[in-house]
Amino acid sequence: MSGQVFLFDPTERLVVGTVGIPGERTFFIQARTGTRMVSVSLEKAQVAALADRIQQILREVRSSEPLTLFDRSVRDDQPLETPIDEEFRVGVIGIAYVSDRRLIEIDLQAISDSQSPEDEEALMEMAGSQDILRVLITLGYAESFAKRALAVVGAGRAPCPFCGGPIDPSGHLCPRANGYRR
Repeated sequence: MSGQVFLFDPTERLVVGTVGIPGERTFFIQARTGTRMVSVSLEKAQVAALADRIQQILREVRSSEPLTLFDRSVRDDQPLETPIDEEFRVGVIGIAYVSDRRLIEIDLQAISDSQSPEDEEALMEMAGSQDILRVLITLGYAESFAKRALAVVGAGRAPCPFCGGPIDPSGHLCPRANGYRR
């Protein structure tokens, strides 16, 4: 069984957004070119890690290729496009710098119900059978995407100043305070 590859090259719009209230949000990444659009869902930690890694790659490109120009992209503050039909839930994320084209490639692979981190051989065999969303974006667009992704992640519940855990509107049981409410 072979998975489907949703290729967006070029990508007109790549955006992170959420549906729901803080504490119960579902994170989505949408890619669009023309009338073709794909939405995938993922975890908050995956969005944060993706944005951090993109920023790290951009810093490495700036230091190793100082003459490379970054096109300035206008920050996309528009909401997710509707309808939001989840194509799949993201499991594995791959990021690469395509130096000959000066693009960032992001691969978002569907999670498998039978994935277990201990069985590496099984993961390698299944890699070809999972759906993949592959997008290629310019360096400037990647920078704008990462900034928005970090802003979306940071727009959730405020962190506890003591333990770093999220604080609900009713407070939370802080482990650093031996379980007392803060």
